[in-house]
Amino acid sequence: MTQSEAVFQTVPSNGLAQQPSEALRHIKQALQEGCPWHQVLLEAMALWTLPREIHQDRTYQYLIGGEAFDWLLLAERLCPEMGTAISSEEKERLLFSGRLPEPVTPEIFRDCLGVNKYRGYLNYWYGVVVEEALQLAVEEEVRKRQIARCYPDSEDLVEDAFNHLYTESRANLLEEYRRQAKISMRKALSLTDVKEFTYWLHKHRLNLWDPARVASDTTKGARRLALLEQKSLGRQSTNVVYAEAMAGQA
Repeated sequence: MTQSEAVFQTVPSNGLAQQPSEALRHIKQALQEGCPWHQVLLEAMALWTLPREIHQDRTYQYLIGGEAFDWLLLAERLCPEMGTAISSEEKERLLFSGRLPEPVTPEIFRDCLGVNKYRGYLNYWYGVVVEEALQLAVEEEVRKRQIARCYPDSEDLVEDAFNHLYTESRANLLEEYRRQAKISMRKALSLTDVKEFTYWLHKHRLNLWDPARVASDTTKGARRLALLEQKSLGRQSTNVVYAEAMAGQA
């Protein structure tokens, strides 16, 4: 079984995913029965079989690096199927902040998504979301040291941060990633490419350092993410609190 088939385990053995008709039928039926939209959404995700699709001339890549599940991208795809069951305000809170209308514990979230998709969700959370926050945190640390020494601010600080985290400059790492992913050096990176690159960096970092260093850096990223959420929302979201708690246990 491939990594993508492990996350989307209902994919047939020939590797060709069926159309997501079962998930879409479930949305329609469950909403007619009066089920809460957020419960219906998670249940539909559990039924979803496509790691990637082209819908209305847009490509949706739900699985990053073959193992990290971008659940909010799938939520964006499924929200229009819910019609008026979800308000524009609820949709905005969901897609921009990952906030559901009611608290959802990690156990409930795992039970709704299923074990494999939940594992994919954690891969995405740590491998993309927390990794981006870690890069920001280290860049800020480098900038503070620069200012303390009365040196001028510089774009080179990004490269210094990448050297600290990954022992190479961002430019060199991106060049290596493009070679491995067979992306032309002339091609502008799409949002999906950027996510794939970030996840690739995350796995590279895990292979570089000992477990104690990895855990320390992951905690730093989760805490920086929590501060970002506090600033934008005025309080921590359930997802951020959970991510920080998990990072602290690493």
